[in-house]
Amino acid sequence: TPVHIDDVSSDDNGQDLSTYSFATDGFHAAATSASLCLATGVRGGVDWMRKLAFRYRRVKELYCTYKNNVGGLLGPAKREAWLQLRAEVEALTDSWLTTALKSLSIISSRSNCVNVLVTTTQLIPALAKVLLYSLGSAFPIENIYSATKIGKESCFERIMQRFGRKVVYVVIGDGVEEEQAATKHNMPFWRISSHSDLLALHQALEFEYL
Repeated sequence: TPVHIDDVSSDDNGQDLSTYSFATDGFHAAATSASLCLATGVRGGVDWMRKLAFRYRRVKELYCTYKNNVGGLLGPAKREAWLQLRAEVEALTDSWLTTALKSLSIISSRSNCVNVLVTTTQLIPALAKVLLYSLGSAFPIENIYSATKIGKESCFERIMQRFGRKVVYVVIGDGVEEEQAATKHNMPFWRISSHSDLLALHQALEFEYL
């Protein structure tokens, strides 16, 4: 699984995908068997990688189109079920998601700040989760990294290469791995292990202590 949405973009030839049939291009047949060789190409071959790149381009288009309107992607029936489930989760977690989103929104509204997400979830499921939790407005797809293959520390290094070493990084999380990676790179770490930690973060951002 790629670490970042653009990791396979160099294999994309820019072909118009408006009439492209993902269901019949042979990609899945090649993907199900490492030893299967078809006219459509073998897994990892040039043709297969191009088809993979097409899929990531399509995912990027869908994410960017629906990041502020997930209901439009789900359709009316699933939208209602999703909204109901979201409401139930909010009630059970004392509005954890709403509180988190408030902090993320403050950060993304600042002209000199960005939100970057590093997750141990594989990239495509991670993007789906971000959309379903209505976090798409807080995280541009280019700022989402999957640490499944390379680990969080390597992701941090990649992010520092991208944004530079002169900017201030603040790591917000609840795990040992990200805390250790933050310590190694001399980044302040804000631990979120309870609801009060989340409220404190929001307050710190609101009053511009952070």
